[in-house]
Amino acid sequence: MLALALAMLLGVALLAAQSLDAGASSRGESAEVARGQYLATIMDCGGCHTPGAIEGRPDPDRSLAGSAVGFALPGGAVVYPKNLTPDLETGLGRWTPEEVARAIRQGQSRNGRVLFPVMPWPSYSALSDSDARALAAYLKSVPAVRFAVPRDTRAGEKPEAPYVTVVTP
Repeated sequence: MLALALAMLLGVALLAAQSLDAGASSRGESAEVARGQYLATIMDCGGCHTPGAIEGRPDPDRSLAGSAVGFALPGGAVVYPKNLTPDLETGLGRWTPEEVARAIRQGQSRNGRVLFPVMPWPSYSALSDSDARALAAYLKSVPAVRFAVPRDTRAGEKPEAPYVTVVTP
């Protein structure tokens, strides 16, 4: 009786796993891309990297395309959340998946510049290799949106776009 129950439980689990993967496949997604979408959602990437999100009015047609509202940091620099879509000119289109994963987990831009921790890469450094690859695969799969975010400014420079001030405790 116990063997029958275990066999049935295993069968249900296998069907459920196939169903989840088939759902991703029917939408043209791999399981890896679906995992990346899940991670981007719980990590709230869109909360900073979607136009209008910082103001409380996210633009669903430009999801993950960056923000025209930046963050003023202690010391006076202002940074603007970058376009995470695969647009070749304004987004991550020329980045490799490995470069995307390195930026997320190690806070290192494609050109080697260290990202400000307003991008919470120190927290994201705990992502597994497979989760970092999944997140990069998802970002490469979203529709490309051409949207150039304002230029980051250094201390003493006048920002060209609005920003909010980050206050550290």
